[in-house]
Amino acid sequence: MEDVKTCLNNSQEMMEMAIMHLEESLAHIRAGKASTRLLDGIRVDSYGSMVPISNVAAVTTPDARSITIKPWDKSMFRVIEKAIIDSDLGIMPENNGEVIRIGIPPLTEERRRQLSKQCKGEAETAKVSVRNARRDGIDALKKAVKEGLAEDEQKNAEVKLQKIHDKFIKQIDDMLAEKDKEIMTV
Repeated sequence: MEDVKTCLNNSQEMMEMAIMHLEESLAHIRAGKASTRLLDGIRVDSYGSMVPISNVAAVTTPDARSITIKPWDKSMFRVIEKAIIDSDLGIMPENNGEVIRIGIPPLTEERRRQLSKQCKGEAETAKVSVRNARRDGIDALKKAVKEGLAEDEQKNAEVKLQKIHDKFIKQIDDMLAEKDKEIMTV
């Protein structure tokens, strides 16, 4: 029989993983200012294996509107440039032979709305994951009742689980509001 504490901890752990995934997803959504994390999803072929750009070059943000990439190996210039062009960033890199420079253009109103909608979708996915974790927790508690857990203990645990759920949903809403504000700020 699974005890109440284990059940609540398992549910909370699943909810925390949903939050971590949301943080990661929101970090990759461009909000008008340069961030090295925009390039995290882009992989390049380095000696036969696909690796992140940060493994083959120094990636920096000298100012709020640009990212510079300085490959450690000169042969990587073409590969990195091609990977950036082929990615879904939608930005053309500039290569001067020393560094690859990516200028982050200001977002148009239409693009801001698209990004905001994308953020809402990511947040909704995270909320669904949190709700699923709550549902799984409640199912585990009901199963524990059949195995001998007291019903009032189960009800108390469900109330605690609901409070944990509400806390995580609020955290998701706060993260979404913050990212939305970041995107909509001109």
